[in-house]
Amino acid sequence: MKELFTLRDFYKTNKWAYILGILWLLGTDLLQMITPRLLGQFTDTVQSQGATPGLIWKYANLIVLVAVGVALFRFLWRIYILGTARRLEYYIRDKLFKHLQTLSPSFYDHRKTGDLMAHGTNDINAVRASMGIGIVMLVDSVFLTIMAVVLMLTTIDWKLTLIALIPLPLLALVALGLGRQINVRFRVVQETFSRLSERVQENISGIRVIKAFAREKAETKRFSGIAGDYILANMHLIRVWGLFDPLVFFISSLSFIIALVYGGGMVMQGALQLGSLVAFISYQQMLTWPMIAIGWVINVIQRGSASMGRLNVLLGEQPEIKDGPGAMPVEKISGKIEFRNLNFSYPGTHIPVLKNINISLLPGETLAVVGPTGSGKSTLAALLLRLYNPPPGTIFIDGIDIYRIPLEQLRQAIGCVPQDNFLFSKTIAHNIAFGRPGASLPEIEKAARAARVYDDIEEFLFKFDTVLGERGVTLSGGQKQRVSIARALLKNPSIFILDDAFSAVDTQTEEAILLELKPRLKGKTAIIISHRISTVKDAGQIVVLKRGEIVEQGTHQELLERGGLYADLYEKQQLEEKLASEG
Repeated sequence: MKELFTLRDFYKTNKWAYILGILWLLGTDLLQMITPRLLGQFTDTVQSQGATPGLIWKYANLIVLVAVGVALFRFLWRIYILGTARRLEYYIRDKLFKHLQTLSPSFYDHRKTGDLMAHGTNDINAVRASMGIGIVMLVDSVFLTIMAVVLMLTTIDWKLTLIALIPLPLLALVALGLGRQINVRFRVVQETFSRLSERVQENISGIRVIKAFAREKAETKRFSGIAGDYILANMHLIRVWGLFDPLVFFISSLSFIIALVYGGGMVMQGALQLGSLVAFISYQQMLTWPMIAIGWVINVIQRGSASMGRLNVLLGEQPEIKDGPGAMPVEKISGKIEFRNLNFSYPGTHIPVLKNINISLLPGETLAVVGPTGSGKSTLAALLLRLYNPPPGTIFIDGIDIYRIPLEQLRQAIGCVPQDNFLFSKTIAHNIAFGRPGASLPEIEKAARAARVYDDIEEFLFKFDTVLGERGVTLSGGQKQRVSIARALLKNPSIFILDDAFSAVDTQTEEAILLELKPRLKGKTAIIISHRISTVKDAGQIVVLKRGEIVEQGTHQELLERGGLYADLYEKQQLEEKLASEG
């Protein structure tokens, strides 16, 4: 229950909506109290005076009038209470999404997408229900119970009331005991649902790999196992929840039997009027809903509390990467880059990925980084973007420690083409203009031409308005790379990072793109990471990494003359190209 109080900011802002909704709800309940009294008066009048058309119409009209009032008030409390609960749903979902945007990549390295999706759907829905229909049932059950009991005590007979309500305290005790079990078991249900969501999401994303390896049956079996766990978790919850309704109706029936036997005897003895007994039984029947609602209230609020607890854990995650102390916007980033004695290990590990890296790059220069797989090339780019935190005092831009440059300004100054060319399920134009949302179509087309992807796009039926599949699956690997290059070019940053950006294109297309890039990179600082020597041979400075260390550094010609690792890579690639051309 206490977990729901973490939303106090929302409650404070929307308190009047809840207050008005509760007032309309209480008005509805008050009007409902009138009908049993009218029925009792009608019964007594008919018994003493006989039934007449005028009498029947009088009471019928009064009951219809009350019903109209109940309908109007019920509409109003639904608008205020349930409508505010919907705003709460929006508030939490918006808060959660914004928070997820702030979290560091290392967080996503250890959290599954399906689990996060379950937080954003099932958990938020449970919280919304607890603060919507849960509040309605709570207020309704408490107020109706109090009013009905008070009216039964004061207007009918206090002895009959006390005797008829003897079974009710038992219900409260049972409800409290089962409520604790519901909370615990619902947490298990939500966690199992997260696993189920993750399995579905992962299978849909990897459907091509599954089909290519003919693993459909195996994956279906795995899914069936998790789906079975979800059913078992729900059945475990339902075994407890299923006890509520039978107990409520059983206790209600006991109370009704007591009222009928004892009250009927009072009527026969002349100690109670028949109309009063009719009104009493009507009030007693009105208590059935609050008694049922007690179970629902406990179930709904406990579910909401459990879900809010899960959400609070997620919202409590702090981003590892944020603006450093004293970070201030700089007037302009020119592109001078320095790596000073950089040593780095990924969070949670002690294995060094980069060791003693020293590189100096002036504005307008091009640095090439080559080396075997796993040598730390992409890590160097990730640290410059502060996707991971480097040790303070090791990376500088324009002589300023990158911790003192606001993250947003730092990343806006860098145009990156990563190894994983992620494209959104939007139009090609939207993907190219992702870094510059206001770019015109001619500017988008110009960037596409420079990336040598314009002709490919023009072949699509809807050209630049073609909507891509998930992760850009509509395009080939080479096309996705070139769209990503166009995206970086359109951004027109001070610093370019091309991380193995030509691995999926042929050498002829690569040469054409590099030719187009030369004038565009003039005056820009560029870091080109590649396995191909042909991609980097014209760079002003080349560093060769091996196991996280710089083993060679110089120009293309200087490195060839040294006859080291760079020269070996060059000779092997030359031989591969020769064999490929002969084949």
